[in-house]
Amino acid sequence: MHKRLLLLLTAIAALAAVAVSASVAAIPTASVAAAASCATVTDGQLTVGTDNPAYPPWFGGGSKSSWKINDPSTGKGYESAVTYAIAKQLGYSKANVKWTYVPFNKAFAPGPKAFDFDINQISITPARAKVVSFSSSYYDVNQALVVNKGTKIASARSIKGLQSFKLGAQLGTTSYTYIKNRIKPSQQPAVFNSNAAAVLALKNKQIDGLMVDLPTAFYVTAVQVPNSKILGQFENKGGSTDRFGVVLAKGNPLTACVDRAIASLRANGTLKRLQQLWLAKATGAPVLK
Repeated sequence: MHKRLLLLLTAIAALAAVAVSASVAAIPTASVAAAASCATVTDGQLTVGTDNPAYPPWFGGGSKSSWKINDPSTGKGYESAVTYAIAKQLGYSKANVKWTYVPFNKAFAPGPKAFDFDINQISITPARAKVVSFSSSYYDVNQALVVNKGTKIASARSIKGLQSFKLGAQLGTTSYTYIKNRIKPSQQPAVFNSNAAAVLALKNKQIDGLMVDLPTAFYVTAVQVPNSKILGQFENKGGSTDRFGVVLAKGNPLTACVDRAIASLRANGTLKRLQQLWLAKATGAPVLK
């Protein structure tokens, strides 16, 4: 009797195991892989890096922050808003997004990362892509030159007319690369460890012109450097297209998840709406050729 019961229980267990195996097999492989690939450095949390200071129009202000200029966690400013939109697509509420300070150049330096992704107006370049992974672009941007009003450079109207002046930009940026490769000035461009230092140099007239992305140029002229103006912007097309991407550790499977999120935000009009909300004023400036 006991032996018969044991055999019956064994048979039932075997059938249950087969059923479980069949049900797992029935789950689409892509779904299982997608769930595994979207893992983060801390379970249940999305850790996002950006620089300090974090300037408008990329980030908005917050009174309870220890950050020097702006609090990235407010959801105000284009990159802050885009981050929370990506997080929502990935299944994270605003409360489960943690911001961490990452210096600009360290964001795309080789090696492991303490963040899931970094968002900080970082342009996608082949050299950087050798050591980190980039998402697809969340914003295509033009470079622009800011100068002090009433100076000699302020009357320049072409790229050739800029070549004799002392220009500057932040170290490691595509702004600096643009000066070197496109403008090709006769003087060695000045390079600064931070954009704040570069802005101060322009304010003190240590450089004739400051190269930054166009939205940042509007903030520089409106807030940071009195009596300055945007001399012009530069065409963003073909091989010179400057695109901002989210940065992740090299080979991080989360990259594909972020790409899907950005694709959804582009398709449903969220990126366009956020650009109109936060960057609409930062579009008009003459094009220098």
